[in-house]
Order: sequence, then C-alpha cells, then structure tokens
Amino acid sequence: MKLRTAAGYAVGDFGINLYFISVMTYLLYFYTDVLGISAVAAGSVFAVARFIDAVTDPVMGAIAERTRSRWGRMRPYILFGAVPLGLISVLTFTVPDFDDAGKVMWAYVTYILFGLIYTAVTIPYATLTASLTDDYDDRTQLSTYRIGCAFAGGFLVSVGTMPFVGMFEDQATGFQVLMMVFAVIATLLLWVTHASTDEIVQPPKQELALKDSLRAIALNPPLLIVIGIFSCGMLSFTVRQATTAYFFIYNVGDPGLIAWFFGLTLGCMLLGIWAVPYLAERYGKAGATRLGAYLTIAACIGFYLTPYDQIGGIFFWGCLVALGGTPVAVLGWAMIPDTVEYAELRHGVRADGAIFSTASFFQKLAKTIGGAGVAFILGLAGYVANQPQTAEALQAIHGVLTLLPIGIMVILIVLTKLYRLDSERHAEIVAQLSDSGERVRISA
Repeated sequence: MKLRTAAGYAVGDFGINLYFISVMTYLLYFYTDVLGISAVAAGSVFAVARFIDAVTDPVMGAIAERTRSRWGRMRPYILFGAVPLGLISVLTFTVPDFDDAGKVMWAYVTYILFGLIYTAVTIPYATLTASLTDDYDDRTQLSTYRIGCAFAGGFLVSVGTMPFVGMFEDQATGFQVLMMVFAVIATLLLWVTHASTDEIVQPPKQELALKDSLRAIALNPPLLIVIGIFSCGMLSFTVRQATTAYFFIYNVGDPGLIAWFFGLTLGCMLLGIWAVPYLAERYGKAGATRLGAYLTIAACIGFYLTPYDQIGGIFFWGCLVALGGTPVAVLGWAMIPDTVEYAELRHGVRADGAIFSTASFFQKLAKTIGGAGVAFILGLAGYVANQPQTAEALQAIHGVLTLLPIGIMVILIVLTKLYRLDSERHAEIVAQLSDSGERVRISA
C-alpha cells in the first residue's frame, strides 16, 4: 500500500475523533453542567439518540455497499457528508435560549441528527478499509496509522477542550466556538481522505439481495466474535471517558487535572499504538487484544485502591488502564475486514457494508449502554450538578471508573479465546478467492 493512501486515509479519523471524543468525553458534562438539564434527562437523551444512531448503521451499510458512482461506493459519502457533520456538531454543543423543557427537546433533536449524519459519514469511512487492501498484515498497519491519527485527534480534544473553554466568559460560548474550530479542521481532513484514496478491492459483479447481506452476517462466526470483542472495548472506553471528568471534579476536587490526565493517558496510548503491529505479529490479533485486557484488569485494581489524594498513583494507574485498551482499539478495526473475505468465500457475496455497519451497530449499542448507564447510575446515586456530592454519589463515580471495566475485560478475554481466524487461515481464504476468479482488483 502506498504511504500516500495510508496517510490520507488515516487523517480522516483525526477529524472524526474531534467529534467522537468531544461527544464521548464532554457531552454528558455539557448537558448536566452547561446546558443545565438533569442527569436522568441527559441519560434519556443518550439512550434514545444513541439507539437510533445504532439501528441506522445497518441501513447505511446497505445503502453504501449498493452505491455506484464515479467516486466509488464509499467515498462520495465522505466527500458530501463532511460539511453537514460539522454543522450539526456545532449545534449539538450550543445552548439555546429555551426553558428547561425546550433545552431537553433541543438535546434530543440535535443529538439524534448528529448521530444520523455521523453514521452517513463514518460507516462508509470505516468500510473503506476493506476496499483499500486485502492483505492481512497491511490491514494491521493501516489500522495502526488510522488509530494513531484517531488518538492524536482525541488527544487534542482531551487536553485542549477545558483550557480552551476556560478562555471565554462562559462555558456555553467556549464549547460552541471550539466545535466551530473542530468542524473546519475535520471537514478539510475528510476531504483529504476522499482525494487520497481509491477503492482498489472491488466486489464481484453481483446483485446483492438483503438475504445475502443477512447471511454474510448471521452465518459468520468470526464476525460475531469480533463484534463481541469490539463492543467490550467500546463499553469499557465509554464508561471511563464519561466518568473521568466527574471523578476529578468531585472525588479528587481539582478539575484542573482533567486535561493533564487525558493528555498523559492518551499520550501513552499514542506511544503504545506503535507496538501493536509487533504484538499482533507475535501473538496474533486476538492474542494481542487479550494481553491488553490483562493489563487493564491489573491497572483497574491498582486505580481502585489508590486514595484520592495520591495524584501520582492515580495518573500512573490511569495510564496503564489506557495502555491496556490500545490493542483492541487498533485491532478491532483490523479484524473486521478479515471477516469480509470469510463471508465472501463461504457465501459467494462481498457484503462489506453490511458487515462493517453491523459491527458499528453493536459498537454504538455498547456506547449507548455505557453513556446512558453512567448517567443513570449517577442519577440513582443522588448526583446533583455543581454541588458537593454525597458519599453514595462519590462511591458510584469511583466504582464505575475503576471496577466496572474489570468485568467487561473478563468477557473480552473469553471471546478472544474463541477467535480462530488467524493470519494463516485468512491467507488461505484470500488465495482461494483469487483462484476462483471471482475477486476483482484494480490498480491504484
């Protein structure tokens, strides 16, 4: 694969993560402490909007894989969806001059629209991986570049958001202006992705019926396992990201540490990401993911046992938790395209859009459960924004941040033990597809 293609594709995820990490890390806080709606109301918004966002993924996947245009199947959505995505992102982080009920309705409408447009851009973007290369190791390298850029975008959001917002007279203005800046950057980077990529691996000439797409998903054991692994990784990441700001504001009592914590933890992930291809080569994609889960469990135990006033210990264990989550963040995206060829050989159809969108559906479902779950847990524990919290609320924040990921990682470890689509098996599948003469590959 050409470096121009890999880099051009990867920078798109830098832009996407300006939105993704903003929503994952700060939207719940924005709703409760800036927009001014209750934690329970915010949890309801998260549950409804993210569920709608998730169920539309398979629809978008079906649309994308059936698209035929001069720009290809996936790339036109990246080109034409970038500007609307930027606009709705700004509106999602805007505080309107409405009463309480109006603000709740505003949150519902803007976040639902954000999810729909985000899906229209990101499902084709993610699916494009399978069209850029069919090489097992190239996909690991491509996903490494991509997630490296994603983490860099996340680093910018995590470190820069609160200091930037603090420069303004009120947080509402700060968040709105910041999202305007992010929208410009992300739009330009998505256009770079469109301009630098070509859909090299083409599907066989086929009339893809709905039953073909469903068969490629339901009768695809490696895909179902990867979906479980991927969803566990997203669920763990979501609950940690959504809870961190509350932990430093109320448990530690120093909101100024939020940016430093996110900066160091994401910095560790950025450094650790370059070791993932080596780990995958040595232990396999599933094995490398499992090693990360072991590290996350050990680090979460250390984090839980560290007193609130031991800032060095909190940062140390937090960095190790983040580092443990790095392999699944990279290799989940590298494992999904391998299951496309598995289904293609077994069922005779290349349903990459359906496969990626189904994986994204469950990933977003995990995000829905994680984000709404954190909000509901805080609400049930008696959380009240901008006030000293009860002991029950503080315990809930601490437990969600440090103990809940342990149970999630145990499930992930079991799933990685069941995964069988390694590099040797994938190479056999690609060779059989090539020998059958049904695969179409065009020059770059």
